Amino acid sequence: MEAASTAHFSGLRVDGLLGASASVSSSPRATSSAAIPTDANATKQPFVIGVSGGTASGKTTVCDMIIQQLHDHRVVLVNQDSFYRGLTPEESEHVHEYNFDHPDAFDTEQLLECIGKLKSGQSVQVPIYDFKNHRRCSDSFRQVNASDVIILEGILVFHDPRVRNLMNLKIFVDTDADVRLARRIRRDTVERGRDVNSVLEQYAKFVKPAFDDFVLPSKKCADVIIPRGGENHVAVDLIVQHIRTKLGQHDLCKIYPNVYVIQSTFQIRGMHTLIRDREITKHDFVFYSDRLIRLVVEHGLGHLPFTEKQVYTPTGSVYTGVDFCKKLCGVSIVRSGESMENALRACCKGIKIGKILIHRDGDNGKQLIYEKLPKDISERHILLLDPVLATGNSASHAIELLLQKGVPQSHIIFLNLISAPEGIHCVCNRFPFLKIVTSEIDVALNEEFRVIPGLGEFGDRYFGTDD
Repeated sequence: MEAASTAHFSGLRVDGLLGASASVSSSPRATSSAAIPTDANATKQPFVIGVSGGTASGKTTVCDMIIQQLHDHRVVLVNQDSFYRGLTPEESEHVHEYNFDHPDAFDTEQLLECIGKLKSGQSVQVPIYDFKNHRRCSDSFRQVNASDVIILEGILVFHDPRVRNLMNLKIFVDTDADVRLARRIRRDTVERGRDVNSVLEQYAKFVKPAFDDFVLPSKKCADVIIPRGGENHVAVDLIVQHIRTKLGQHDLCKIYPNVYVIQSTFQIRGMHTLIRDREITKHDFVFYSDRLIRLVVEHGLGHLPFTEKQVYTPTGSVYTGVDFCKKLCGVSIVRSGESMENALRACCKGIKIGKILIHRDGDNGKQLIYEKLPKDISERHILLLDPVLATGNSASHAIELLLQKGVPQSHIIFLNLISAPEGIHCVCNRFPFLKIVTSEIDVALNEEFRVIPGLGEFGDRYFGTDD
C-alpha cells in the first residue's frame, strides 16, 4: 500500500464504561440508587505513549523527535529491547537458531511491572541488555524516574493487550521493507558487532516472518500511523501538539479531581479545528458545534446517579441494566448556553429547561437580569449549560443562584465545550463538590478576558449575529 505524505489517523479507543456485576433473579427488580463510579486516580497518572513498527523503521528517531520537542516536560524512554530474556547456556550455543523477534523472547511480566510502577509515580531500575553476548548485564541497571510522559518503544509493544491498555496514545511507524532492511544491516554490523551474512540470514529466517505474524497485525491497534518514520516532521509536530494539549489537561485534572475532559480523539480534535477556524461557514460551525455539544452532554449524563434495573428481553431472557435518573433539569446561561439545549433534549426526552441571564461587563460584571427555574429545582440534578468557561464569574453567579434555591453542589454538573484554566480555578475553588465536564482546556485568557486560542464569541457565531 502506498504511504501517505502525512500521518494517518485511525479512531482512538474510547475507554469502556465500568459495569457493576449483579445477580440475576427470576423477575425484574430495582435496587437503591448509587453514583456511577469514576476513577479519579486515572487523571493523576503520566501520559503513556506506545511506539511500535517493524525493525529499523525509525521508531527511535520518532521518539527522539518527540522528546526534543517536549523539552519543557519530564519525559522518559523505555525500550522493549531492555526486557529481552537472557539466553540459557544451551540457547547461547545455538544463538543463530534463536528467534529474537518472537513475543516469547521478551520478559513481558517484568515490562508490565516496570511501566506499572512508573505510572504510580515510583522510580524503577530497567535492565541493560548486552546484544553482543545476548544476556543481561547482571551488575548494572538504568535508573528511570517517574515523569510526565512515558514513551514505550519496541517492535511488539502492541502485541500483548495488557501492555496496550497501559497506553494513552499508540503510534505505529510505517516504513518500506527495503529501507528497514538496509537500516538493520547498518545498525547490526556497526552497533552490535555482527557480520552481514548473519544479519541477512536472521532477517530471512526470523525477522521477516515475525513482522508478518506479529508486528504487522498489531498495526490495526494504532491510533496514529506515521509513514516514513522520522522523515515525517509534519506528523510528529501534530502528535506533539496533541500531547501538549493532553498534558495541560492532566495538570488541572491532578489539581481538581472534579474536572473531567472527555476522551480526546482525532475526530474531536478535527471538529475543534473546524469550529475554531474563523473562515468556517455558519452552517458548518453550527453542525460541528452541535456534534461536540452532544458528546459533552452524553459524557455529563454518565456522571448522574443510576438505579439498577432488570428487564425481560424479547427472547425471554433477563437483562440486568440501569434506569436513568428521573429528576433532571437543564439550566442554560443565556444566551450562549441556549445553543446546548437541543443536544440535551435529544438525549433526555421531555427534560425541563431553566434559564439564567447574567449581565457581564469585563471580568467583574455579575448582575442577575433574569431567571426562570422549575419550582422543584432543589429536588433535581442540574446540568448547567454554557459552551465557554472563561473567567468563571458568570458561572459562579449562576451556581450561587442554584445553591440559594436549595440545589446541593454535588447535584450540579457544569457542561462546556472549552474551558480556560482561570475559569476552572475560579469555579473549582469556590465550589469543590460540583463537576465540570469539558471537551478541551485551552491555554489561558488574554488581557481582554477572552479564551486563547478560543473560538471567539460563541453565541454570535452560533446564532448568526456576528456580522
